[in-house]
Amino acid sequence: MQRHTLTALPGLGTLDVDDIIDVRAPSEFAEDHIPGAINLPALTDEERARVGTIYVQQDRFLARKIGAALVSRNVAAHLEGPLADRDGGWRPMIYCWRGGQRSGSVGIIFDQIGWRVTVLEGGYKAYRRLVVEMLYDRSLGLRIVLIDGGTGTGKTQLLHHLAKGGAQVVDLEGLANHRGSNFGGWSDGQPAQKMFESRLAAALIGLDPGRPLFMEAESNAIGRVLLPPAIWSAMARAEVVRLRASIPTRAAFLTTTYPDLMADAELLRQRIETLRPYQPRERIETWHALATAGDYTGLAEELIEHHYDPRYRRPEASGQTEIGVIDLPDMTEAALARVAQQVIDLTG
Repeated sequence: MQRHTLTALPGLGTLDVDDIIDVRAPSEFAEDHIPGAINLPALTDEERARVGTIYVQQDRFLARKIGAALVSRNVAAHLEGPLADRDGGWRPMIYCWRGGQRSGSVGIIFDQIGWRVTVLEGGYKAYRRLVVEMLYDRSLGLRIVLIDGGTGTGKTQLLHHLAKGGAQVVDLEGLANHRGSNFGGWSDGQPAQKMFESRLAAALIGLDPGRPLFMEAESNAIGRVLLPPAIWSAMARAEVVRLRASIPTRAAFLTTTYPDLMADAELLRQRIETLRPYQPRERIETWHALATAGDYTGLAEELIEHHYDPRYRRPEASGQTEIGVIDLPDMTEAALARVAQQVIDLTG
């Protein structure tokens, strides 16, 4: 059994391993984990709490003895279940919170089976320290180009066309699992802040600093996750391409990008209600009436005119440079593909 010290996040991609195994409890894994890791807990959340209580309140030896029995049972279940098809050449890397007892215990068993086992020195904490260093403690060193424009100007879809054209793109809303507005949450919810940062760090690894990186202009929060300082400060100094389209064009486009809300009357009603603190009662009732009547285009036009444009119009940051404004006569995929090429030409 060997131990590996992680000195840089790109090093994860060069490890000579077949699987990364996170042996922490499910709640720890759910909050954040190394991208691509598989959760095979040495102890469940309940078992970890039980052993910890015995360790602190009763007897350390007893806690270790009970913990060893529980870990052995859980590893046996993993061997007979998720790992049943692994042959003798399998090469796992194992980590826990600090690279201590849990990963060490599982690693010993795997090593005795005959697998070539690597244990991550310092565990998840060592990995997390590198994520924080990248996103909090130093400059990104990347040329950021922001795609800005009012709600319904197809910014996210344009990013996808830019990526198809070979451009470097990071979709912040995709990483945050949120469309960036009161109506923007997805049904499966957002990742925890740490998980969002892990996704973001993974997306940034290996990008070419000599080429532009396209992102959508955002506030410092996407739903309930916050943009880390390195990203936020880079965006404040970024180049900006602005998209413009008429309100009817934007409204029609929005009806194609929020099918989940149009298919769920109660969800749409709830989202309209979230705007009550910001809008007059009469306007909220009008919006409910439009939703009930199925006039989603009319509702979208109202929302753009009276909520999104007044509230989300961002003044140009003093450090940003506007390098182009592009008018969108329509929002078809073909039109967005053409705009993507215009943006690439602008930033060439």
